[in-house]
Amino acid sequence: AVPRTRILATGGASHNKKILQVLSDVFSAPVFTIDTANSACLGSAYRAIHGLVAERNVSLADVVKLAPEPRLAVTPTPGAEEV
Repeated sequence: AVPRTRILATGGASHNKKILQVLSDVFSAPVFTIDTANSACLGSAYRAIHGLVAERNVSLADVVKLAPEPRLAVTPTPGAEEV
């Protein structure tokens, strides 16, 4: 089953497994990371690409398909939702 929610963590804190585990446990969702430098600018870059190809009827979803595949970093600890 595919989870309804997933978290994509970027930036410096995304390298800290303990922080990622807390996020996963609190939101009861898997946390994914991407190995991309300056990931905070990534969304803007994809929007810019989308703007350049918009007159060719390319959707933002199609542009974002070019993004690096996020990798699973952590999953919720069993029983965490009860805490």
